[in-house]
Amino acid sequence: MERSTETIRNAYKGNVKGAKSEAIAPKWQLNLTEKVMQYYLDKNLVLDPCILHEFPKPQPGHQYMLYAHIPFCKTLCSYCTFHRFLFKEHKAREYFINLRKEMQMVRNLGYDFTSMYIGGGTTTVLMDELAKTIELARTLFPSMKEVSCETDPQAMGDPSISMMKGLVDRMSIGVQSFNDDILRMTERDKFGTGEEVFENIMKAQEMFPICNVDLIFGFRGQTDEVLSADLEKVLQLSPRQITTYPLMVTSQTKRSVKDKIAAPPEIMAHQYRIILDTLTDSYTQLSSWAFGKANNEGFDEYVIDNDEYLGIGSGAFSFLGESLYANTFSLRRYNERISTGRNGVERKKTFKKFDVLQYRLLLGLFAGRLSRKYFRLTHGVSVDRSLFKEILALKLIGAIKENPVDPEQFIVTDRGKLLGLVMMKDFYSAMDNIRAELRRPLKEEDM
Repeated sequence: MERSTETIRNAYKGNVKGAKSEAIAPKWQLNLTEKVMQYYLDKNLVLDPCILHEFPKPQPGHQYMLYAHIPFCKTLCSYCTFHRFLFKEHKAREYFINLRKEMQMVRNLGYDFTSMYIGGGTTTVLMDELAKTIELARTLFPSMKEVSCETDPQAMGDPSISMMKGLVDRMSIGVQSFNDDILRMTERDKFGTGEEVFENIMKAQEMFPICNVDLIFGFRGQTDEVLSADLEKVLQLSPRQITTYPLMVTSQTKRSVKDKIAAPPEIMAHQYRIILDTLTDSYTQLSSWAFGKANNEGFDEYVIDNDEYLGIGSGAFSFLGESLYANTFSLRRYNERISTGRNGVERKKTFKKFDVLQYRLLLGLFAGRLSRKYFRLTHGVSVDRSLFKEILALKLIGAIKENPVDPEQFIVTDRGKLLGLVMMKDFYSAMDNIRAELRRPLKEEDM
């Protein structure tokens, strides 16, 4: 099976430098896109309870990514729906021990991984434990070429961040905004002022081959001037990669928080055009919301690069074959299971082949790399026949068009990238809702 990274990434040539964005879609298209996405998400994203003895063994010729989840934060942001607990050192150290044990269990099944992505929570909450974990991963999995890790801006100002040098190839920093008013509104002023965040990144980013800065747009009070100032700040930093997420408000987010921090949805497309017009002079667009200084930058969205990935840690998801797995969200049950040599999976969903093809079509549109060759080599199908209605609809609304230079690749238009961003936002919001649903039954002893 040819890896999607090599197949579809190489098809994309990036935006024309200096060209103005045409990321415009009528309101009815945006609304219809969200309704169609919601229909399929409600239909397909339902995970059933299960007890899994062990993960399926790796398949010959397949390539896999390893995801590791660190579910601890020293303070909890009210709008965040990721799986995390309030940091307690003794619990975190016990967790890291079991995380490494689960990693060894996966190796014993025969898995090797081409890359590793570490997410949270706050992954760098215990630098020494994180360093041990990455060192073990690099020892156990000789095919691992890249380790990508998330962190917060304050960690970049901590001298112990130097422990990650040589271990992490790509460090992604959740800045969200340099504007002090937005930082206060989102309770992220705990990481310092916008200027302090800027200085911390400026000092530490040279430690890593790729440094990514995350920004969020769609905040209430984030005027065009505020957004443009944030973009100017990040251009001054000149990181190898920039990711610009739309604010994702889910049904599980407190309504008071929604009303307080979220701008009306109709401004998203307008702000997205500002982002494209500002960044594409200096950066190549890697996906609907990721920008890099070269065509082959590591992506922030590991699901684009990897058809199959295996997740370790409490609340981690895996996609293997045509099945989605979710590890227990209970910290107590996770530690009990892994410490006794058992698997941590508690939920599973096996998808039909057609559902998987639709999912990969979504990712191809979002990535701006929609390839006939990828579907033929990886899934053994003609995308034009297997997804005839979907391809026709995307052509009719101006999201994709034929490539006169390379008939194997579709051209994803700026409108297509905008619609891909809307669909991906809805997908991640649905995943956040699943996390919230699986966390809801947790009791004090589970945390």
